[in-house]
Amino acid sequence: MTVDVLAPARDRETTTATTPGAARDTFPKLLLEHARVRPVRPANREKDYGIWQSWSWAEVAAEVGALACGLAALGFRRGDKLAIIGDNRPRLYWAIAATQSLGGVPVPIYQDSIAEEMAFVLDHAEVRFAVAEDQEQVDKLAEIKARCPLLERVIFSDPRGMRHYGQPWLESYANVQQRGREFAGNDPGFFRGEIAKGRGSDTAIILYTSGTTGQPKGVVLTFDNIISCATTAIAFEGLTDREEVLAYLPMAWIGEHIFSYVQAYCAGFCASCPESQATVMLDLRELGPTYFFAPPRIFESILTQVMIRMEDAGWMKRRLFHFFVDFARRVGPKLLDRERVPVAHRILYRLGELMVYGPLKNTLGFSRIRVAYTAGEAIGPDLFIFYRSLGINLKQLYGMTESSVFLCIQRNGAVKPDTAGGPIEGVEIRIAEDGEVLFKSPGAFQCYYKNPEATAAAKRPDGWVHTGDSGFFDADGQLKILDRARDVGRLRGGALFVPKFIENKLKFFPYIKEAVVFGDGRDFVTAFVNIDLEAVGDWAERRNLAYASYQELASEQAVYDLVQGCIDRVNQDLAAEPTLSPSQIRRFLILHKELDADDGELTRTRKVRRRIIAERYEPLVEALYSGNATGRIATEITFEDGRRGEMRAELAIRDVETDLPATQPPPFKKAG
Repeated sequence: MTVDVLAPARDRETTTATTPGAARDTFPKLLLEHARVRPVRPANREKDYGIWQSWSWAEVAAEVGALACGLAALGFRRGDKLAIIGDNRPRLYWAIAATQSLGGVPVPIYQDSIAEEMAFVLDHAEVRFAVAEDQEQVDKLAEIKARCPLLERVIFSDPRGMRHYGQPWLESYANVQQRGREFAGNDPGFFRGEIAKGRGSDTAIILYTSGTTGQPKGVVLTFDNIISCATTAIAFEGLTDREEVLAYLPMAWIGEHIFSYVQAYCAGFCASCPESQATVMLDLRELGPTYFFAPPRIFESILTQVMIRMEDAGWMKRRLFHFFVDFARRVGPKLLDRERVPVAHRILYRLGELMVYGPLKNTLGFSRIRVAYTAGEAIGPDLFIFYRSLGINLKQLYGMTESSVFLCIQRNGAVKPDTAGGPIEGVEIRIAEDGEVLFKSPGAFQCYYKNPEATAAAKRPDGWVHTGDSGFFDADGQLKILDRARDVGRLRGGALFVPKFIENKLKFFPYIKEAVVFGDGRDFVTAFVNIDLEAVGDWAERRNLAYASYQELASEQAVYDLVQGCIDRVNQDLAAEPTLSPSQIRRFLILHKELDADDGELTRTRKVRRRIIAERYEPLVEALYSGNATGRIATEITFEDGRRGEMRAELAIRDVETDLPATQPPPFKKAG
């Protein structure tokens, strides 16, 4: 019997939403198929007021149907764009599916975007409708609505604080769904009929790049692009509908979209949303995901928290931790790759699992992980080895928004800390004469929205796409990415200069949150450093070092000594590699403020905007190369409420000894 998907799912046992064997080439079609095949299996969870709430696939189909019909009642038409702004919430994921059900195009926007950044995307993408999570996002939209004449309707999900908002263009999510149920009552076949019109070649989504070198570009991806790559990756790892993922990264980022929406809909597994960004680690531990994805900065942050806690532990516990972790570095990756390991080492590793590795993974929420990925930028080899040494099957993958993410994935048993694996099925990769990585893939983007010049520059008529990355294949056929091609340079003496490689080594230390190195066309390498306020603050408190602000802590000579110790370790490591030895850091300073996306210094995905930083901090760069002992700077800063101010500082510059003897650095960073 066929049952209306808009009927309350809890009042029925089954639902027949699609015809078995029908084409499942769009996400709304996949949604209806899951509602038919696995109606009571969980599709989404959300933690609210400390309690996890779940929605089955049948219930999600009903929620999406009500919203889609409500949008249609408001005048949403095929081809319209709908912006989605907010933290990870099931309702916002349903808005993506509802938009696609009507033949519209969802346009996620970073939730921490300032009003001006949001206005650019809304205007450029020609957005008519927007779904905003809460009052904060509505306020930003209200501020810029006059500058976005195409924006007709804003739908808010969370009603808290919205009681006295009476603008005629505002609608509550619940009211739109109620209107949708009434609409469906008058036209019961509308929802399924609209879904049936969709084709795999239709535009599925427009995702805006992070804008590392300029204004973001809208990447147009079809259902065929995304589904083909996602299903290949699912088969590659043997994922099933029993996986659990935590949806916590920005919804506007391609990585989050692929892992928490695309692959969830393709495989039928459950994506769960944390209560807030502040509770992610607690929620991660409670959920215990089997499939996990995080950019390197997340893994760096987690390890920093571990090291801080260990420094606050007792003497015996610290010694035990460092002994077993150092031992795991030598044995753990081999065991994970099923290599031969002496029996005595296996027994000692099992003991470490019982006493250290197991409890640590349980505390982090990593006990059930079958496969974990990191991508977005290169991860430091030491950081990568740390997690694999604990028995966590962490892999690197290589991809980008323009490729629907998946280009290369590391295979089980062939995981290296400095490569991204080989091309997945259907993907071709070649290295251009200048070292740039090019690819062909079923997931290759269609175009940059309303930007034919940029499209022509990135995508050749023969289908090959420029990545902008510099890399090569190693002897085992695995791709090794050096850096962004535009960032790889040469020192004045001709030696290779790869800034990201050096920066990743610096950021492995818990005290260094961000680093920017300079050297292209210069005689030697210098560095800006951002300290990690939490890690260095904890270190300072244990030494009774008083401070009142980030700026004050960053200027302390003891903190300079601490950072110099980290740089000395990096220089020792660089000295061991002949091609990179000339890139040892000779001078550095600690910035008086944290690099901030609101100030345009980082992208919304926390990538460094090198050109902007070099221009904004030019007096400090020149001071590093002038031989001066200090550098002066006046920088404009943006406060949380949007006000702007100026911060002036005179920063100490520290010289560092280079050409140190090449010694084996400690296997892991150790606080204290």
